[in-house]
Amino acid sequence: MKKDFYKLFATNFCGVMNDNVLKILTSFVAVSWVDAEYKPMLVSMAAGALVLPYLFFSPLASKLPALYSKQKTLRWAKLSEIGIMAIAIIAFMQHSTILAIGSVLLMGLQSALYSPSKYALIRDIGGEDGVAIGMGYMEGVSFLAMLIGTIAASFMADYDNPIIWYGTLMGLAILGYLFSLTLKVKEATQANESSANPITFIKETHKMLKKYTGVNPVIHFLSLFWWLCASIQMLLIIYCEEEPLSLSHTHTGLLLAIMAIGITLGCVLGGKLDTKRFMLGATPLVGIAISVLLILTFILGSNIYTLTTLLVILAITCGIFKIPLDAYIQKRVPAEKQGTTLAYFNLISFVYIFMASASNYLILNLLSSKYVFLFLGLFFLLASITFIIACREVTCWTGYFFMRWHYNIRIANRELLQCKEGENLLIWPKHQAVMDPIMLFGTFYKEKFRPLVDEEYFSIPVIGHILSLFDAIPVPDLRKSRKGVEQAMQLGTIIEGALKDKTNVLFYPSGHITTDGKETIGTRQLAYNSATILPEYTRVVLIHINGLWGSEWSRYGKKATPSIVKLLLLSLVQILTLTIFLRKRRTVEFRLEDITEETKKNAKEMSRVEFNHWLEDKYNSEI
Repeated sequence: MKKDFYKLFATNFCGVMNDNVLKILTSFVAVSWVDAEYKPMLVSMAAGALVLPYLFFSPLASKLPALYSKQKTLRWAKLSEIGIMAIAIIAFMQHSTILAIGSVLLMGLQSALYSPSKYALIRDIGGEDGVAIGMGYMEGVSFLAMLIGTIAASFMADYDNPIIWYGTLMGLAILGYLFSLTLKVKEATQANESSANPITFIKETHKMLKKYTGVNPVIHFLSLFWWLCASIQMLLIIYCEEEPLSLSHTHTGLLLAIMAIGITLGCVLGGKLDTKRFMLGATPLVGIAISVLLILTFILGSNIYTLTTLLVILAITCGIFKIPLDAYIQKRVPAEKQGTTLAYFNLISFVYIFMASASNYLILNLLSSKYVFLFLGLFFLLASITFIIACREVTCWTGYFFMRWHYNIRIANRELLQCKEGENLLIWPKHQAVMDPIMLFGTFYKEKFRPLVDEEYFSIPVIGHILSLFDAIPVPDLRKSRKGVEQAMQLGTIIEGALKDKTNVLFYPSGHITTDGKETIGTRQLAYNSATILPEYTRVVLIHINGLWGSEWSRYGKKATPSIVKLLLLSLVQILTLTIFLRKRRTVEFRLEDITEETKKNAKEMSRVEFNHWLEDKYNSEI
C-alpha cells in the first residue's frame, strides 16, 4: 500500500476520533446539566448537531476541491479544529449546554467542508485500482477511531477528570493538523459546475448522476448504513441504562466500541471481497441479513450477552455491506466529478442521519426504546428489496443468484461478449421460453445490452420499471393494431442509431418463443434489415440456448404463451418456502458464436426470406 495512504488514514483517524470524543462526552456529561426528561432530546441534539451542517454546506464543500488544492483544504480544516476544541473546553469549564452543542455543530461544519476533499484523495493516491482497498481501509480506520474515541469518552464520562478531557480534545486536534502537513499527493483536476444552493445542488447533481447507471440508488442505499449507525449509537446510550440492562457509561461505551470493532473488521473484509468478486450484487442480500439481525435484537436483546453477540454480528455484516457501495460510487463516477459526487453523497447521507435523530426521538417518546430495533429492521428489509429493482447490475446479479438454485448454467465462448475499444455488439439469441431473457441478462450481469422487448411487458408493474433500467426499446405487436406498422418501421432506424452510437443491441430475430422447439423467423424483417446497415465496427453474436424447451416457461404442451407474472410469483413462493431445492436442477447451455462475416456476406447476396432461412438453420442445427 502507498505511503500517502497511511498519512491520509492517520489524519482521518485523529479527526474522527475527536468527533466522537466530543459527541459522546456531550451526550454523557452535558445531560447531567439538565433535567432527566430532556435527556433523549439532548442526545438527539448532539447527534443532529454533528450532521446538520452537511445539509446546508455540502454544496459549498463540493466546490472546494475545484477551487483549492484538496490537501490545502484538509490542512486548513485541521487547523480550524484546534480553535473549535478551545470552544468545547470553555463549554465544559462553564457547564454550558448551548456552547457544548455549538462546538459539536462547528465540528460538523468543519467535517462537512473538507469531507469531499478527503475522500477524493483516495483515488488520487491509489488510482482506480486502489479505490476499493483504499475505501475499505479508510472506513476501517474511521470505525477504529470511533471505537477508541467511544471507549475513551465513556471512561472519561464515568471518571470525572476535566484535565484529561481537555488534553485529549486539544491533543487530537494538534496531532491531526501535524499529520495533514506530511501529505504530498499529485491531485486530479476537479470540475466546478454545481450550485451552492442546497435544493438546486441536489436537483442538479441527481440529474448529472443519472448518466452513471446505478449511482443514485447506490447513494441512497448506502445512506441507510449511516441512518442505522446513528440510530443505534443514539439508542444504546438510552437503552443500556434502562432495566433490565442498567449499564454504566463505561459499559455502554464498551458495547459501542465492540460494534465499532465489528464494523472495522467488516469494512476491511468487504474491501478485500470487493476486489475479487462482484459484491455490489450481494448487498441487498446482506441488507436482508441486517434486517433479520435487527429484528432478532428486538426480540432477544434484553440479555446483555445475547445483545452483545447480535450487535457484533450486526456490526461485521454492516461493514461488509458498506464498502462495495462506497467503491461503486468511486469507480463509476469520473475523477473530475468526484468532489461534487462526494459532497452530494454527504448531503444525502446526513439527511438520513438527521431523520434517524428525528425518528429515534419520536419512537422513544411513544414506545419503549427497544422498538427502534424493530423499526430499523423492517425499514432495512423494505429498502433492500427495493434496491434489487433499482440498480441494473444488482437486478441482473440477483436473478442469476436465485436461478443458480434451480438451473445448472453452462456457458461456451463467453469471451465473445468482450468488446475491444471502438467495438460494439448486435446480439441475436434463440428464444426457447419466456425465461431465457431473464436468464440471459442474469447470467451476463456484467455486460450491458439494450434489448428490444414486446411492448405488452412495459405495462406490467415492476417488470416495466426493470425494463426502463435497461433502456429497453418497446416492440409493437402487429397482430393487435395496425398502428404498430409505423412503429415497427421505425425500429430499424432506432437500431441503426444505437449501433452507430456504439451501444450493444440485443433482440430475438424470431420475435416470439418457439411453439415446437424449433426457431422460426419466417418473413420477419428486423434481423435482415439490421444486417444490411451493419456498421464496420459492430460484431454479430448468435446465442444458442438449449435446455429450456419442455420447461414450465416454454410453450411445450401449451396452447398459449405462459404468463410471466404467474411464473415469477410461483418461483418466489418456491424460493421463500425452499421447495426449489426439492426440484431437480435443469441444465441450460449458452453457446456463443460470432457470425459477423457470414451475416455481412449473406445480407448482400441473399433475399430477406433466404437470409431468414439461413439464420433458422444456424439456430436449429443443434436440435
